[in-house]
This record gives sequence, C-alpha cells and structure tokens, in this order.
Amino acid sequence: MTLKLYAHPLSSYCHKALVAFYENEIPFEYKALDQSEPVASEFARLWPVKRFPLLVDGDRVVPESSVIVEYLGVHYPGSVKLIPADPDAAIEVRMMDRFFDNYVMNAQGRVVFDALREEGKRDALAVEEARAMLDTAYAWLDGWMEGREWAAGGAFSLADCAAAPALLYADWTHAIPQKYANVWAYRARLLARPSYARALDEARPYRHYFPLGAPTDRD
Repeated sequence: MTLKLYAHPLSSYCHKALVAFYENEIPFEYKALDQSEPVASEFARLWPVKRFPLLVDGDRVVPESSVIVEYLGVHYPGSVKLIPADPDAAIEVRMMDRFFDNYVMNAQGRVVFDALREEGKRDALAVEEARAMLDTAYAWLDGWMEGREWAAGGAFSLADCAAAPALLYADWTHAIPQKYANVWAYRARLLARPSYARALDEARPYRHYFPLGAPTDRD
C-alpha cells in the first residue's frame, strides 16, 4: 500500500514531515495542495479540520507533523532513528520539538497570518507579542545550542525536523540577531542537511507566495 502525504510545498509543518520521509528514503505519493481542486477535495473529506500535513496509510489517517514523524518511525523504520530508543533522550527530543513548534514556528505564523488579514482586522498587539516570543526563543536557543551539533538526544532527530523550517521562516519574518552565533551556525547546518535541502528546493517555485517577502539572495 502506497503512503500518501497531503502537503503544501511551502508549509513549514509539511517540511517537517517531508524531512522524515527523505531522511530514510521512504517511498510515498506526494498529494500536493497547490491549487489542485481534486486533491483539495480529497483532503477536506479525509480531514475536515483542513490542517496539513496529513498522512494516509491504507485506511489509517494520521494528522499532525510530530505524530506523522513518530508514525513513520514505528511502522516504516529506517537507519535514521528520529526518536531515540533511550527514554530520557526521547524526552529531550520531544521537548525540543515542542519548543520549535510552540515558541518559534507558531509565533512566526502569527505574524504571517496577521499580514494576510484585511487592514481593519489586523491585531498589532498579537504581532508585538509574537515578535517578543521570537526574541525570547532566539536568546534561549543560543545558550542551549552551545557545544551542540543537533538540538537534542545527541543526533539528528524529530527536534531538528521541526527546527529546520521553524528557523528558516522565523528569520524571514523576524530577523535572528547576528549576535546569536550558535543559532546561526545551527540554522546553516539544518539548511545544508540533504533531507531539508530537498524540501527547500521543492518549495522554491512557491516562495513568491510568502506574504512578507522571501529572500532572493540566500536560503
């Protein structure tokens, strides 16, 4: 049975799931949600919440990027173990996965979604709070990454799958200060990782849709 992944090439959470597929070269059918009406209708029928990515494995429907990564590790394991076997290392990985989703990716998303609203419906306070959260997250992460190659567990993991798109788009949205050398070095390692470089390359034709403007000379 062929795995199907409903995803948009520009979505940060879809990037996170794609990295897990590409790390272990897991075959799947990419059901791109990029203006294709039949695919969009299938997706809405399978998951009325309409939040991507969504994994379909036979009769099983698996939403949410973190859950998809864990599902692949259980049912389609490969040489790269994105959730460590050691329980304490696994807790650290899941903690950092939540950090990147909740305090980087979600904060970045609030700024972007506000930019998509009509002028009279924008929320300046929410944007200010989101930017403040990003500042706090950058400062904390710089200390956390001191002496580390990857975010948690001593190896590339679920946490790094989350970090790659989170730090990519966060810097586009609210620039990471240059003084945070550990964050910048980590971000560079993530963007150079072949699995994420592949997801990023697939998204290039869609970069002009990024509401705040994507860089044209880097990333």
